[in-house]
Amino acid sequence: MNAVWLAVLAAPQEEGGGMGPFQVEFGLVFWTWVVFLVLLALLWKFAWPAIVQATEEREGKIRRQLGEAQTAHAEAKAALEEGKRFAAEARASAQQMLTDARQTAEQERAALLERAKREQEDMLDRARREIGAEKDKALASLRREAVDLSLAAAAKLVGQRMDSETDRKLVTEYLDSVEIKH
Repeated sequence: MNAVWLAVLAAPQEEGGGMGPFQVEFGLVFWTWVVFLVLLALLWKFAWPAIVQATEEREGKIRRQLGEAQTAHAEAKAALEEGKRFAAEARASAQQMLTDARQTAEQERAALLERAKREQEDMLDRARREIGAEKDKALASLRREAVDLSLAAAAKLVGQRMDSETDRKLVTEYLDSVEIKH
């Protein structure tokens, strides 16, 4: 277009005083329109389909990427929810395990305490029985000694041997009556 203006300015000036910026020259306007229409037809025929195709490809690519992004977003959201659910289940499971372990430990502790208490009671009962048996043995032995000593003392006093079962029974009854009083 600059070449056209240079040609216009370089053209010999006519007698009417030359060309001004507000004067219309119909030849120039005609050829400007012809060039414009030819270029428009060439662009329409060759460039416009390529531009439209590139734009449509770009639009399709952007739509695919948006779809993929939405799909990835939905998958990520689902994965996050699943992760939260798994974490909640894991926490609940761990809490349940802890509760079960505490209950089991408490039951085991109670069982051990009960068993220890039973064993202690059994030992005390056995010790009481043994002590009672030993006490009875000791008392019986003491009684026999007392009877024997009493019979020996009585025999020295009376001067004869007291061996009979009757004499033993008499002394034993006497000792029992003395025991009852005390």
